[in-house]
Amino acid sequence: MRKWLYRILGFLIFGLAAISVLVVGGYWWLTTSVSDYNDSVELDGLTATVEVIRDQRTIPHIFASSSEDAFFALGYIHAQDRLWQMEMIRRLGQGRVAEIAGEAGVGIDKLIRTLDFYRLAEQTVDLLAPDSRAVLMSYSAGVNAYLEARGGSLPPDFLVAGVDPEPWRPADSIVWGKLMTLQLSGNWFKERLRLLLSGHLDAAQLRDLWPDNSKNSPTTLTSLSDLHREVAALAGTAPLPALAGAPGFSNEWVVDGDRTATGFPLLANDPHLGYQAPNLWYLARLEAPGLSVVGATVPGVPIVLLGHNNHIAWGLTTTESDVSDLFIERVVPEAPDMYETPRGPMRFETREEIIEVRGGDPITWTVRSSRHGPVVSDLWVDDGQLPIGDNVLALKAAFLQPGDLTAQAMLRLNRAIGWKPALEALRDYAVPQQNFVYADIAGNIGIITPGLVPIRRRGDGWLPVPGWTDDYAWDGYIPYDQLPQSFNPSSGRIVNANNAIVPPSYPYFLGRDWENKYRAERIDELLDGAGPYDTNLFIDMQADNLSGAARQLLPLMLAPKALGDRADGARALLSNWDYSMFRDQAEPLIFTAWLRELNRALYADELGDLFESYWGLRAEVVFHILSDAGQWCDDITTAGTEDCDSRIALALDRAIARLAAEYGDDPLEWFWAIPHRAEFKNRVLDVIPLIRDLANLAIAVDGGTYTINRNSSSIGNDKAPFAAVHGAGYRAIYDLSDLSQSLFIQATGQSGNPLSPFYDSFLVSWRDFRYLKIAGDRDSLAADALGVLTLTSKP
Repeated sequence: MRKWLYRILGFLIFGLAAISVLVVGGYWWLTTSVSDYNDSVELDGLTATVEVIRDQRTIPHIFASSSEDAFFALGYIHAQDRLWQMEMIRRLGQGRVAEIAGEAGVGIDKLIRTLDFYRLAEQTVDLLAPDSRAVLMSYSAGVNAYLEARGGSLPPDFLVAGVDPEPWRPADSIVWGKLMTLQLSGNWFKERLRLLLSGHLDAAQLRDLWPDNSKNSPTTLTSLSDLHREVAALAGTAPLPALAGAPGFSNEWVVDGDRTATGFPLLANDPHLGYQAPNLWYLARLEAPGLSVVGATVPGVPIVLLGHNNHIAWGLTTTESDVSDLFIERVVPEAPDMYETPRGPMRFETREEIIEVRGGDPITWTVRSSRHGPVVSDLWVDDGQLPIGDNVLALKAAFLQPGDLTAQAMLRLNRAIGWKPALEALRDYAVPQQNFVYADIAGNIGIITPGLVPIRRRGDGWLPVPGWTDDYAWDGYIPYDQLPQSFNPSSGRIVNANNAIVPPSYPYFLGRDWENKYRAERIDELLDGAGPYDTNLFIDMQADNLSGAARQLLPLMLAPKALGDRADGARALLSNWDYSMFRDQAEPLIFTAWLRELNRALYADELGDLFESYWGLRAEVVFHILSDAGQWCDDITTAGTEDCDSRIALALDRAIARLAAEYGDDPLEWFWAIPHRAEFKNRVLDVIPLIRDLANLAIAVDGGTYTINRNSSSIGNDKAPFAAVHGAGYRAIYDLSDLSQSLFIQATGQSGNPLSPFYDSFLVSWRDFRYLKIAGDRDSLAADALGVLTLTSKP
């Protein structure tokens, strides 16, 4: 017996030792995927030696003898640090997510295949001027050189996904712009939602739900209301993938030298997108003859999208213009493969797409297109069968038109040396329309909003329009020279936070779904109250946490005399609050939870099953209802008539009950920091227990949906309604008196590998508004480098 016990014990010890060796060995193998920043590599494709000096904050400074070699090196280091991110961008743009995500990726693949993004990207490459195409070719060669030269393991994401990286192609870079346009040109998703709601609500109610548009009600809404009720079912109920219509907001402001301490312009910019790990942005500097540019790049794209060269600086915000329309196509009853046009029936164009699904059978997807564009109502047919009926919805969008030279425009902007060259560079810019705010070392400031904005014969994008007539056709686009722009305005400053870009007197229609006014008003307020301006003031402004929504709404929310038995503590706190959303306070959490429940109390009864699709904090809607549209306060599901005071009290009671259940009975302990954490999730490793704790990043943050320091939440997510999931992943302040003193920060780290110490190295600095500079001569940088990567040409 003793002998058998010894044998069993020996087997156990041996087994544990073997498992330990495998675990340790496996971990060691995975660590070989972490980039070596201090290396020398011989590569095909270079014309001369390139040095990539990474400073102590891991920012790469590329020194090359030609711009082609500089972009080659950028491709190499993008792949070195963010290879999986690049792979995901490519697969998203190709409609190949289901190959790694299984059934969960089918929806996004169907959408991208329907829009045919990758074919458009391939066409664009052929249309580029030789110098722009050469940049894309050099960059792709750099990526592929890394794939050939790398050793060790692939990053963990590849191992989990079970795929190997494919060679990089220029179209892989171009398609990222299409994906961004899908997020930043989302009016057609609002059209779809309004069409859904039109089956339940009348025209006046729809205008109440988009109150910024109430003064300019659509000219076609009344005459088409019967049609919209008839076809509302076309909008379906199936949700579109999260990428589609995801919000993109930003802040930017610039002041001229007459108002700064240095006598030269200052420009601030912080674009807002969904948080992810790694962060979208990658900081870099490129130096070569005729090329000196610094700022934010996106791995996979050989462009500094936000930044400065030696002469100019630029920032971007989303214009919120309407560049897409849904057209109702009337199917010919006796010929369901045809639809009506003013010139007689036309046949739908069709093509088949095969979607490979990991762990499942391939899906054959038929895409139909009309003369206006792809039939998108096929996307939300639950059973996958093409609907045969009287109508379908087709999408016409500026971002689906061939000839998109946006990448070329941005490459030329990187080299522009003044206002007129910048304007000329952006003449090729197509989509998405953006507000480019500008400053230069000569002291000039300006703004231009390049992009394709349709000129409609009739209608204004509020709801889908008839496609069987040409009454609503597009007559080209607004001429470039007539797009909104301003150069050295008399005010000495330019501010935009996605608010309306033009006054009502502007002769063309840009859009109607502007972002609310709160951030823009606060920026103006802070600029009005200070001067001369310096970088420290601009840092404080980017960190500003005052909620304009709270300042506007709380007097109405606190007005009722009776707010319930448990409301005294909350009322006392909010009555003395200064509206600042600091993470160590309880007031921001109480206000946000209250506003969340107030939205539910005001319109959930009218919207029914569609409530979740529309639900948000929607401060401007709540203010409109409480001020001017009190009929929404009545709960239509009850026999009595409720007033707004009772809805306000009910919402506060619900909010307090939830907060007490989760955080205890003492409101002083309901700190905003507890649930309001910026969450940066890894799109692949998040699905693996334990590993997700290494790959996902989170940090408690100030701010909220309506602050300049924007950290907004997805309140419809009942599990984490107050988590910060959207905001400024990149911030910069450009000092035109000395561009080397410009300030930068991005949210996570330069590496996309969770095993790297530089995966999250910026996270605390980003949260605390501690910026870095990207400057220095070659010798001083090399003397204090984190690493020097030398790329040489093979003999």
